[in-house]
Amino acid sequence: MTVTITDHDAALRFITCGSVDDGKSTLIGRLLVDSRAVLQDQLASVSKSGEADLALLTDGLSAEREQGITIDVAYRYFATPARKFIIGDAPGHEQYTRNMVTAASSADAAVVLVDATKLKWGNPGLELLPQTRRHTLLANLLRVPAIVFAVNKLDAVEDPTVAFTNIRDALERFTEAAGIHARAIVPISALKGHNVVEAQPGWCGYQGLSLLTLLEQLDVTPAETTEAFAFPVQWVEKFSSSSDTSQGRRVFWGRVATGSVKPGDEVTVLPSGQAARVAQVLDHARHPTEIGARHSAGIILDREVDVSRGDWLLAPGAFAPAREIRATIAWLDDEPLVAGRAYWALHGHRWVKTKVRRIIHKLDVNTLAEEDADHLEPNSIGHVELVLQEPLATLPYARSRTLGSLVLVDTATHKTSGAVLVG
Repeated sequence: MTVTITDHDAALRFITCGSVDDGKSTLIGRLLVDSRAVLQDQLASVSKSGEADLALLTDGLSAEREQGITIDVAYRYFATPARKFIIGDAPGHEQYTRNMVTAASSADAAVVLVDATKLKWGNPGLELLPQTRRHTLLANLLRVPAIVFAVNKLDAVEDPTVAFTNIRDALERFTEAAGIHARAIVPISALKGHNVVEAQPGWCGYQGLSLLTLLEQLDVTPAETTEAFAFPVQWVEKFSSSSDTSQGRRVFWGRVATGSVKPGDEVTVLPSGQAARVAQVLDHARHPTEIGARHSAGIILDREVDVSRGDWLLAPGAFAPAREIRATIAWLDDEPLVAGRAYWALHGHRWVKTKVRRIIHKLDVNTLAEEDADHLEPNSIGHVELVLQEPLATLPYARSRTLGSLVLVDTATHKTSGAVLVG
């Protein structure tokens, strides 16, 4: 039985990011309220003196409500007649950059908020905030397909048209220098609702689409079906005893990372190098089918092969597993990264010891210059060389988000230390 492979993930996953207090949580609250995704009792629970504090609709942790800041990524779901959405409200504080990286790694779009009141908006040569630049660079490094800038709080400045013009020019200078393509720069007021759900033609001299209408038109990130088949094994299920010797007696469950798989395909196992042929492919309901990237599958091989959690099933000859990797790294640990340190590297579900051979350079998020460095501070971005204890089958991150990404974990504290993007 063969089933046509389709992508049922129609919802657009997007994140809001930018500097602290730029209005990210308020923007999401406005989207939820104006799209009628919030019940009246929910709205009443975040209202004081008859006015709703929209940010509280996403700041769900008690610490967030007490401090008035976003700490962890809060996910919210809503739908319009045009499409469904999954929103990730990423924290703006530098110390929570790791949470932003986690959210951006699976996002189809990033809405970077810029607070007009924090900038010298009357100056045509104004400078953007470092965190605005950092989050934009991270979103670009993480291959978020669409980056949209939303210039917020323009209702609170004396001349919103001049402010938007100068801020838009500054954003265009920055993105051009960084080689980043921005889909749009939209003037908004998350508090008042201007250009969020309903367009307000002519406000700030802007004649384009509202933010929500723009998001409705963005594409979902396509599954990586054009790459060779790769499958990280997450769980091994053993059958009850069977006299059928035409296939193995275990099901290897996981999510297809790249390519597709069907009965009859040949595969090799990493790290053992053993070869086998696919006898059956099961979907989540255990129906035999053909399955493509981004969908869960259960794979039964034609013979008993030693496969465990963390192993990979790969298309034969399509990958060249290597023990040395050059990569871009977003450093997330509180302790600086120095050459010679050993970490655990997680690739798929496989853990491998790795050592940082050298730091090639770090990126200045303000000037975009590449600088020599012997260490990377928390929340900095740099290029490194890694040496792995065992070979991994990776692809450049520009080709595959799944095979081109690793996570470094401190061997002593077990903290997530770095997000690695293979070069």
